[in-house]
Amino acid sequence: MTELLAAALAARQHAHAPYSHFAVGAALEDIHGHVHTGCNVENATYGLTLCAERVAVFKAMSEGVREFRRIAVAADTETLTPPCGACRQILWEFCGDIEVMLVNPGGKTETLRMKDLFPRAFDASFL
Repeated sequence: MTELLAAALAARQHAHAPYSHFAVGAALEDIHGHVHTGCNVENATYGLTLCAERVAVFKAMSEGVREFRRIAVAADTETLTPPCGACRQILWEFCGDIEVMLVNPGGKTETLRMKDLFPRAFDASFL
């Protein structure tokens, strides 16, 4: 298993998911090989909840990182869990057509590209 997948699985352990009990971890690799992790953080209102992927992107951005290579997303599901629609939008806008690696604790993996997960994405080119 790659270090990035292991980092996503480890980040999942820090999730705050008292309502859904659906813990997710993410590990975002920048172009310099540094890994920025995130986990989902739920709120009682649900609408203020942040997904693991967005936490990882925003943490990296807050440190000045602007170019990314790939992201790993970890959830404990038999059918591997891709990023939600909101996360796909954020990943597309801030990371572009990066590689998206999905993993579960059993070691099952799948790798996709953002363009395949998010065809005909809306971005600044439409503004």
